[in-house]
Amino acid sequence: MSTPTGITPPDERRPYVTPEPESTTPWVPIIIGGVAILVVLGIIFFLSRGGSSQGTSEPDPYAAHLTISSETLSTAQNFAGQEVTYIEGRVVNNGQSTVDGATVQVSFKNSLGEVVQRETQSLAIIRTRDPYIDTTSLKVLPLNPGQTRDFRLTFEHISADWDHQKPDLRIMRASTQ
Repeated sequence: MSTPTGITPPDERRPYVTPEPESTTPWVPIIIGGVAILVVLGIIFFLSRGGSSQGTSEPDPYAAHLTISSETLSTAQNFAGQEVTYIEGRVVNNGQSTVDGATVQVSFKNSLGEVVQRETQSLAIIRTRDPYIDTTSLKVLPLNPGQTRDFRLTFEHISADWDHQKPDLRIMRASTQ
């Protein structure tokens, strides 16, 4: 039976039942997000246990045969007007092997003697000084046993807490031929 409005009246013999709402919880994105979080946490855990070369890991055995001396600090402005800090010095190979690569850990401290920045860089050997200083890697100019070479490390950003004293330099890795 139809009414003049075209709407069929409810059947009074059948009770009105509210339809079940459809599930609006987006399970697939929640599961994907949970898995992504677990993967990121796993990577962080793995990297924190891996012992990067910038951490407090111990130097490799041949690094003890390389001695750094005569360190000097200087600053200059680069082409962008930023201050750049240079550490120059000498490195001596006191071992029996030719060194074709070395990594130096540099620790900048504050006035309380606390490390405020620690960086690791490859040792750059000074190749020429005139008309400007040119550096190269130890792969190009290997350091023979008993040989001494000048080096330069370059830092564009150093913590504002640094006390502007000579940082601690420590050779962490040395590759030999």
